[in-house]
Amino acid sequence: ISSFILEKKPQYLINCAAYTAVDKAEQEEEIAFKINAEAPALMAEVCKKINCQFIHISTDYVFDGTKKTPYLTIDAKNSLNVYGHSKAKGEELLVEKNPQSIIIRTSWVYSSHGKNFVKTMLKLMSDKDEINVVDDQFGNPTYALDLAEAILEIILKLNNFKGYKHQSIYHYTNTGNISWYQFAKAIQNNASLNCKVNAVPSSSYPTPAKRSNYSVLNCDDIIHDFNLTQRDWEESLRICLSKLSY
Repeated sequence: ISSFILEKKPQYLINCAAYTAVDKAEQEEEIAFKINAEAPALMAEVCKKINCQFIHISTDYVFDGTKKTPYLTIDAKNSLNVYGHSKAKGEELLVEKNPQSIIIRTSWVYSSHGKNFVKTMLKLMSDKDEINVVDDQFGNPTYALDLAEAILEIILKLNNFKGYKHQSIYHYTNTGNISWYQFAKAIQNNASLNCKVNAVPSSSYPTPAKRSNYSVLNCDDIIHDFNLTQRDWEESLRICLSKLSY
């Protein structure tokens, strides 16, 4: 990684790579920390040497969900699982190794590409007559395209305002906070699928990694500092679904 960055000498480096298998991370702690903490720290150090702006994607999983109001960037981290611990450690190392790094925490990311909740729900609802989805975990869905456009907008702002004093950590999601069940119902309604969707508590769907019940993120800082806009989660979902066949 170091030799690649030194050879290419980019002006900006966006790290989208992460170990995101939340449950599997409970058994693969070492590799999760290598990918989510050690590798970003290495990239940040090299970027500092060549005056390259490092932008890193982090997660709502750094929080424990005990708040009842949206999490601020300055709120204390207290992750509940190995994945969250590894991402939190990555943030700490970035701030230590390269304070000019920009860390963007996001949540519930989905896209028309790859594996994600939206595509999983579409497949399950097409294949099954009935599914269960937890209704006591709340957060902000985020369409990957919106996040990507926000990052590019930030780069333009940084490029136009050299010497701009920004903070290290920001939050960015679509607007609106919902439960996974509400998200699933919206997917079903927009896709006109007939599967029965049942709301169930997290206790009836145990997983190896503990998850927070509330991880809504406050995005005021990034909106203020970079004059960004946020799309409503329902609008973004419709845009994503229009690109998928099901």
